[in-house]
Amino acid sequence: MMKVEIKDLSFKCIIGILDFERIKKQKVVINISFEYTFKKDEFIDYSKVSAFIQTQMKKKKFLLIEDAILYFEKKLYKNYKIKNLYIMISKPDILKNCIVSVSN
Repeated sequence: MMKVEIKDLSFKCIIGILDFERIKKQKVVINISFEYTFKKDEFIDYSKVSAFIQTQMKKKKFLLIEDAILYFEKKLYKNYKIKNLYIMISKPDILKNCIVSVSN
């Protein structure tokens, strides 16, 4: 069993329910980890996983971080033979004195 960790994937996108969050892109930081059974001819290309996450975050413009996490859980379990998926999405600049994160 192998464990893949994609840490500190950061970019800007539209996410949130407040008016200003729907207009101006804000920074998000995503951490993902999962386990899978490694075979030389069946490995998971983590660059494709991270590119998929980034593309979908920008394309979907989720209202809630929770919506994004549920969406990615569904898609990643469907597309890959993985176990123990963990996703944390943070919005480091949304509040003045802290970082807001949601995880599954």
